[in-house]
Amino acid sequence: MTALLPARRYPAPTHALRSLADAIPRPFWLEANTEPAPCPSLTETIEADLLVIGGGYTGLWAALQAKETDPGLNVVLLEANTCGWAASGRNGGFCSSSLTHGIGNGIERWGPEAATLERLGMENLDGIEESVRRYGIDCDFARTGELTFATKPWQVEELRTMTAQARELGHDAVYLDARQARAEVHSPTYLGGSWSRNSVAMLDPARLALGLRAACLRAGVRIHENAPVERLEPRPRDVMAHTGYGRVRAHRIMLASGAFTPLLRRLRNFIVPVYDYALVTEPLSDAALDSIGWRNRQGLGDAANQFHYYRLTADNRILWGGYDVVYHYRSAVRQELLRRPATFAKLAGHFFATFPQLEGTRFTHQWGGVIDTCSRFAPFVGTCSQGRIGYALGFTGLGVGASRFFAAAALDLLHGRETERTGLRMIQSRPVPFPPEPLRWTGIALTMWSLDRADRSGQRNLWLRCLDRLGLGFAS
Repeated sequence: MTALLPARRYPAPTHALRSLADAIPRPFWLEANTEPAPCPSLTETIEADLLVIGGGYTGLWAALQAKETDPGLNVVLLEANTCGWAASGRNGGFCSSSLTHGIGNGIERWGPEAATLERLGMENLDGIEESVRRYGIDCDFARTGELTFATKPWQVEELRTMTAQARELGHDAVYLDARQARAEVHSPTYLGGSWSRNSVAMLDPARLALGLRAACLRAGVRIHENAPVERLEPRPRDVMAHTGYGRVRAHRIMLASGAFTPLLRRLRNFIVPVYDYALVTEPLSDAALDSIGWRNRQGLGDAANQFHYYRLTADNRILWGGYDVVYHYRSAVRQELLRRPATFAKLAGHFFATFPQLEGTRFTHQWGGVIDTCSRFAPFVGTCSQGRIGYALGFTGLGVGASRFFAAAALDLLHGRETERTGLRMIQSRPVPFPPEPLRWTGIALTMWSLDRADRSGQRNLWLRCLDRLGLGFAS
């Protein structure tokens, strides 16, 4: 069973389907970048002061920051595939300062801390920019900001409120009316916009992951790829991690496994894996670029619950993703779920509705990725096994920037350091767990159906209002 949105009333237009004829089923970022030879798998028993499990952004930032804090620390990183292969190499490349999955979510859940969280988020984004420069990571980092558009009348006032909140919390944000929004990017669907001009950077996500991997290796982190951890064995003075061919005896372990089944059973009800999908066009001609404007090259999105995100690549393609979020029964994660023709067709139809002047443009790549989401939409961290195992999970699709901050927070907890991060209520709390199946699947399906109706009508039904009161929900 799959959590599906209601079917569209009309099929994707013929020209939208034709645009997909040559699209290969592979992430554009991974296709466009030359991947290094993998590090060897683990085939022996070794020791580590810190073992990091997972070679995505969270694990790579954890390993690198651990070595920055203590260059003599013996750090080992194990990755089941190759570093950056999963969500870190498949996302849209929006590196946001938000630690709370948006200002509104932060105010609603951690109101008294909202200003602190926004300040720390901006400092974290500054830190990422500084690290990219210091380690020479060529990932097309550009702090262009993000522009969110209203495409329905009831979203206009929401964007005015969002802009005012952002300004109150120190962001360089400006509201655009319909004329101003369409002057920035030419689409007949735009009714207004909110441009946060300094809180989001655009980048090449795969090159960021590979750059962090290279920085870790230069810092002395021992990386083993194609080395999935099968189980953890807590012992009186350490934890033994078992792989197919080897073992790591570690004083401390950092779990950074994202949407994949956590090695700790106690965490399995706190996250669910959901699938997100994206397309990339062929490079646009100068005439096609002129027809849409977009000279400031911001990251773009719309203000719906089921929103689209889109951006220009360095070679002037448009990456277009989002909208559908798909959950599979029993939290299934399988290779074949990365391909979903119905969603690709839907996305292509939405693309040409937004940019009708680009009819005839072809898509070259189509792919999916799996996201770890939780009931509060924002990451959570913690420790167990007498403080020897730490974790950072639940990024809900906004982990490109937030992964660095929460990796640092988990390291603080693992090493018993009292910092401004560890004093936050956000860090000290965890989300409400998801119910077991079949209630989990039923609740997510009902929520997605309700969000679709809310996007069409502007009204939140009884189910969504109940979730709001309980501090729960589900968002794309």
